[in-house]
Amino acid sequence: MSVRILTLVGSLRAGSTNRKLAEAAVKLAPEGAEVVLFEGLADIPFYNEDIDVEGNVPSSAAKLREAANGSDAFLLVTPEYNGTIPAVLKNAIDWLSRPYGAGSFTGKPVAVVGTAFGQYGGVWAQDEVRKAVGIAGGTVLDDVKLSIPGSLTRFAETHPVDDSEVAEQLTEVVARLHGHKGETAAA
Repeated sequence: MSVRILTLVGSLRAGSTNRKLAEAAVKLAPEGAEVVLFEGLADIPFYNEDIDVEGNVPSSAAKLREAANGSDAFLLVTPEYNGTIPAVLKNAIDWLSRPYGAGSFTGKPVAVVGTAFGQYGGVWAQDEVRKAVGIAGGTVLDDVKLSIPGSLTRFAETHPVDDSEVAEQLTEVVARLHGHKGETAAA
C-alpha cells in the first residue's frame, strides 16, 4: 500500500538542521512510502476566521489544505524557539484544524520529530506540537519520538542522512507512520 506522508518543517531558514532532517526523511522513505516536503509555510497568513471563508481562503492556505487533504499521514519536524513551538508551524496546524471537526489532520497518523541546539533536542516544542495536532484531530503516535540534541555541532559537517544513528532512527519513524496508516486502512 502506498502512503503519502506530508512533511511540515517549523523552520523557514534554508540551512536549517530541521529542514535537513526533513530532507533526510524524503531520501530514507521505505518502499511504499512517499514523503513530500511542503514548501510555502512562510506565505500563509496568520490564521483568522475572518479570512477563512469558503471561496475567499488565501491561495497559500488553500494550497496547504489541498496538500494535507491529499496525504495519508504527517511528519512534523520542529525546532524549539524559546522553549516552545515556532509560530509558522503552529499557524499551519491552525489552518489545517479547520473546518472544525473535519480538518485535514482528522483521523490521520502524525509523528513529531526534531533537532535543536540544546541538550534535550527540542522535546518541549515537540510535546507542544503533539498536543496541538492531537487537539486538531490528528492521531498522534506518542510512542514515535526522535529528539536530536546539539544540532549545530552534530550536523555542522554531516547531513542527517549521512549520520548512521539518525538515519536509522528516522527510517524507523517513517516506517512506523507508513505501517500505522496501513493498519488503519486494513481495520
